[in-house]
Amino acid sequence: MKKLICILLLLLSPLSFAEELTGKVIKVSDGDTITVLDSNNQKYKIRLQGIDAPETQQAFGETSRQSLANLVYDKEVIILWDKRDKYARILGKVIVDGRDANYEQLKKGLAWYYKQYENDLSDEDKERYSEAEAWARNYTEGLWTDSKSIPPWEFRHKRKN
Repeated sequence: MKKLICILLLLLSPLSFAEELTGKVIKVSDGDTITVLDSNNQKYKIRLQGIDAPETQQAFGETSRQSLANLVYDKEVIILWDKRDKYARILGKVIVDGRDANYEQLKKGLAWYYKQYENDLSDEDKERYSEAEAWARNYTEGLWTDSKSIPPWEFRHKRKN
């Protein structure tokens, strides 16, 4: 009975049906978007799930992009994913050298934890990402050095109006 319950819990967890994509990062668009080239020379645009980095026109936008580039550019990565966004980008967790790049961006204070979409994350990632943002805020890392930092979703909304 315990085995059956464990199997059911695994099947029902948010990432239980996650697909895995492996490839080399060939472009870093901003602090939460990359392009990956797989072994078949197929390109994929990847949006780091659970985070929202400053837009390139915002304060810390270029710093965030450069941080992600330093972490993943020209490296082999594994993308764990299970859905696409409205722009057909793959939404996923980016693993590089055994490290979660999404988490690293939060911990450096170069992205916000994107709570609006937290239901797409595993319970473990929700907790880790929330704690990483709280740590960066507490130690005023990155964008948290500016008490007037505007979250990117608000910045995008203002630009539309």
